Amino acid sequence: MGKIISVVNQKGGVGKTTTAVNLGAYLAYLGKQVLLVDIDPQANATSGLGIDHKNLEHGVYEALVGDKKIYEVIRRTLQDGYQLAPATVSLAGAGIELVSMDEREFRLKNILEEIRDEYDFIIVDGPPSLGLLTINSLVSADEVLIPIQSEYYALEGLGQLLNTISLVQSNLKPELGILGAVITMYDKRNRLSESVMKELYQYFPNKIFRSIIPRSVRLAEAPSYGRSILHYDPRSRGGRAYEKLAREILGAS
Repeated sequence: MGKIISVVNQKGGVGKTTTAVNLGAYLAYLGKQVLLVDIDPQANATSGLGIDHKNLEHGVYEALVGDKKIYEVIRRTLQDGYQLAPATVSLAGAGIELVSMDEREFRLKNILEEIRDEYDFIIVDGPPSLGLLTINSLVSADEVLIPIQSEYYALEGLGQLLNTISLVQSNLKPELGILGAVITMYDKRNRLSESVMKELYQYFPNKIFRSIIPRSVRLAEAPSYGRSILHYDPRSRGGRAYEKLAREILGAS
């Protein structure tokens, strides 16, 4: 049975989608069957893997509302062993439409259970918010991976996110675990990054990944070419960092 990892942070611009896309790419590179599920209405993970979400007829939204089976919307990527359940423009209204649906918090969990056995890892890239789509991503997951930018303001709201995870554990998914936090956009020349790291260790004792994702122009460029860093510049610092993170997660699995 595949492991479902939800990549979550309600603050935008912290490397959440970059982490989801590139972690998935390196897990596939290391021989795993991987599905990336894009439930962020911005669809950055979808476009970041070279798929034009504006011209897609079907995606995760249609699976969530029951118009399509999840396996009907899954698409191949450029990489063997790496598939994508894409976001479409329709997903923008899903947070409102799900409110009146039965088992609204379990919609994503239910559809992923149908295909879970076909993959080693299912990675869910949720929106930068704490709405119903994010709740769905948490309820569907076995574990949560939290990317945290190594800047002071990135720590603001972290307590709120952890409280949301705790509420999900208490009321909807008792077995939901925290895989850990990964530090992103790290600049070793910046003293503030060092102090942020020290504070993070207080939030996540023994749950900070040793792999640290650097601030990298190559990582920022890759999505504009519709590629993961693995297929854009694997020898870059960002590429090496995400490969290390993937190996570290495999070692913890």
